[in-house]
Amino acid sequence: MLFLQLCVVKHGVVVTVLIINQKNNGFSARSVLKLTCLTLVSFFLCFFQVPSLNDVPLHYLKPNSLVKFRCMVQDMFDPEFFMGVYETNDPTLDSKQVKCGKYKDITEGGQVDFNSRNTVTSERQTFYCVPIPGESQWNSYAGTSQARVVPSTSYVPNRHKRSYEEDDEMDTQPQQMKESHGNIEPKRQETEAPSHDSSPSHCTSSLDLNFPLPGEKGPACLVKVYEDWDGFKLNDMLEVFGILSVDPALSVIADEREASSLLHPTEGMETVEEQRVHSPPASLVPRLHMLYAQPLVHNNPLLPSSVLENNDLSSVLGELASIRAELLTYLTHVLLGDSLAAEYLILHLISNVYSRRDVLPLGKFTLNLSGCPHSSPYTEHLYKVIQQLVPSSYRLCMSLHNMNNQRMVPRKDYTANRLVSGTLQLANNTSLFLDETQLEQGQLDATGVRNITALGNLITWQKVDYDFNYHQMEFSCNINVLITSEGRSLLPSDCQVHLRPTLNPPNLEEYLSAVQVAQVPSQLNKYRIYLSVARALNYTISDEITKAVEEDFVEMRKDDPQSMSAEDLHRLLVVARLLSLSNGQNTLSRDGWMKAKQLEALRMSRTQQQKCVNGNEP
Repeated sequence: MLFLQLCVVKHGVVVTVLIINQKNNGFSARSVLKLTCLTLVSFFLCFFQVPSLNDVPLHYLKPNSLVKFRCMVQDMFDPEFFMGVYETNDPTLDSKQVKCGKYKDITEGGQVDFNSRNTVTSERQTFYCVPIPGESQWNSYAGTSQARVVPSTSYVPNRHKRSYEEDDEMDTQPQQMKESHGNIEPKRQETEAPSHDSSPSHCTSSLDLNFPLPGEKGPACLVKVYEDWDGFKLNDMLEVFGILSVDPALSVIADEREASSLLHPTEGMETVEEQRVHSPPASLVPRLHMLYAQPLVHNNPLLPSSVLENNDLSSVLGELASIRAELLTYLTHVLLGDSLAAEYLILHLISNVYSRRDVLPLGKFTLNLSGCPHSSPYTEHLYKVIQQLVPSSYRLCMSLHNMNNQRMVPRKDYTANRLVSGTLQLANNTSLFLDETQLEQGQLDATGVRNITALGNLITWQKVDYDFNYHQMEFSCNINVLITSEGRSLLPSDCQVHLRPTLNPPNLEEYLSAVQVAQVPSQLNKYRIYLSVARALNYTISDEITKAVEEDFVEMRKDDPQSMSAEDLHRLLVVARLLSLSNGQNTLSRDGWMKAKQLEALRMSRTQQQKCVNGNEP
């Protein structure tokens, strides 16, 4: 007997079709192929009409329907076993039915025959997924989706408050649920700790959804993966299409297991803490059974991922130079008339780790913008500008309290068997804004020293060492780091630009607010697309230009070998690369090389002058 499972999408709902191929009543190969083609056509027709967990409240979505979820893989749990195929008995009709167990958490349709020869045990993996950390408010896919926050005509959520009589009825409901869903196979379900209080507000506040950034909101989800799960990695950005499972019986089962383990602690293999983490209320952490997952190269909704994947950027290359000029003018106003700082800020915003040579990440460009005032809210307004330009960002105020108390490095909790997230567990291409102007005098404790070390490793090596108690596990990343400080930052950086304002507005906050308001949404969208495209361009250097650069390097060192080190040359090459890409040029020209040398000469001259003013600051 051969089981072939297909998923047919119709009106946004997935219908599972189980084809049983037997000797007498089987399907031909041609029929199966035809049905498969119809399935694929139906899927693509409904691709853009699928409601999103990111945009539509959970109580407006129909259980067992097709939904999508834009997320980051925060943790990966142990594989779990489930009944891929099972047989049920119906005593009243004296009949048996063979059913498929994929894309479900609970068996359906009568009593399961565990002794049936048709039972097939399968394996699946569970990912704990959270919304992409630090997504900006403008970064919403709701505008590109045809799904709207409107209750379904066939599924209307019950939102009125219950009466006392209904509360009495609810007391007996768990037992009724157990009877109606009695054939539930034992599985390992992993996520955050559930709450014992039935109040929604209490559940929300007490349930730790393990978001990397403090104050984050949005749905967390247990994603069940049925195949090729080795192709996914921790911190991957995905758009998952799958079957939504929010059966209330899941919470009832979790409560029963916890009660049983408290009464008989030696019977179960899991601790109470682990069970609480593995079985959250489905109403707060829904299950999503994956049908398809699209890895996200970026999370900018204004630019389709297919454009970058296929390198189909020729149509926009000609416009990049003009958009760059407009963006440079805007950032010059934001940086109080400092056009040189605006030039380097653009280079920083499009920087990207494009390769790694041994342990050295190539392409990163951490910028230290020094000379920022401590007493004014300038850095806060500057971050708001960055936030309006990039899809994901986070501002970390480096106050003494935050350094000594904030958990930045993720760590493994072996008691609850989960990875406890930290501030530095971020998706690729996130802009991390380190505000060092908030750092006051005081003593860093052991936690503060570890946090500073972790930030230094992130900047230098683009990696974060996760804490697994008995060892450190290295995770590579690709995070843009911008440091604002009064003097030279205590953290390492690839480039320091000292801010030199030429404007002195009487009211700084009003001036910066007016500059931001002057940028209409259509203009901001042009900047957002420009930054995503520029950082995704391929880049090459011809043999002719490579030889010219080598000769120029020798010439610059001829008179004063100390004036140009290997590190200076590397930085100059990075600046030349980013300068070319920012103008829509995917190869280095002689003019681009000369422009990069001029920029670096201006920056170094300003740095030397500032050192003299500060008394040879190290």
